Amino acid sequence: MALYKYPQFLSQSNHAAFDAILNPGDQPASSGIYRCVGCGKEITHIAGTSLPPQNHHQHTYQQGHIRWQLAVAHQG
Repeated sequence: MALYKYPQFLSQSNHAAFDAILNPGDQPASSGIYRCVGCGKEITHIAGTSLPPQNHHQHTYQQGHIRWQLAVAHQG
């Protein structure tokens, strides 16, 4: 889970980009911190580039396929 110290640096948003579940290799439009839905591993990602490939990290059978979800978006 992403951590922060100063709450005044973050704002809550209901933007649909936070609801999208993305696959390895997808190119999301938002830069930010993405969290793996299956295991919770987080990455920093730059918009317009591909998310890491399926072999980026390993999952157990119970964790399922690697899928990414935007946790914290960069606003700039």
